[in-house]
Amino acid sequence: MSRLDSMLRRLSAQRDGLNWAAAQIAGKPGEVLDMGLGNGRTYDHLREILPDRRIRVMDRVLACHPSCTPPDEDFLQGEAEAMLIRLADEGARIVLAHYDFGRGIKEDDVAEAARLSPLIARVLAPDALLVSGQPLVGFEQISGPDTIAKDRYLFYRA
Repeated sequence: MSRLDSMLRRLSAQRDGLNWAAAQIAGKPGEVLDMGLGNGRTYDHLREILPDRRIRVMDRVLACHPSCTPPDEDFLQGEAEAMLIRLADEGARIVLAHYDFGRGIKEDDVAEAARLSPLIARVLAPDALLVSGQPLVGFEQISGPDTIAKDRYLFYRA
C-alpha cells in the first residue's frame, strides 16, 4: 500500500471513528479533549460534529491553520505530562478524548502512548471513550464502527 493510500485510510478511519464516538456520547455530560492539535483538522471536525461541547486541545506549540485556532482558554500549550496533570488538578471530566500524539517512529510513539495512559486516565469521566491512532494501556479496548479495519484506529472505554 502506498503511503498516500495509507494516509487516506488513516484519515477516513479517524473521521469515521470520531463521528461514531460523538454519537455514543450524546446526552452524557463532559468535555472533549483533542491531544495533538497539529494543523487543526481534527479539532475543526470535532467543532463541527460537537458544536455544544467544550473542546480542550493540547500540543507543544500552536502551529495550526488560522481558521482552526482554539480559544486561548481551551488551548493547553506545553508537554503532554504537564498539561494532563493541569487538567486533572482542575477537575476536568473528559467524556471523549482523541489521542493523536506521535512523531511517526512507531516504537517511540507506542512507548509515549503507554507512558501517558495513566495521566489520561486521571482526566476521564467514568465510561468515557478514547479514540486513538496508538495503543493505549489500562483501558478496555472496544470495537468501533464496522467501517474501520481492526487495529487501523483503536477505541477504548475508561
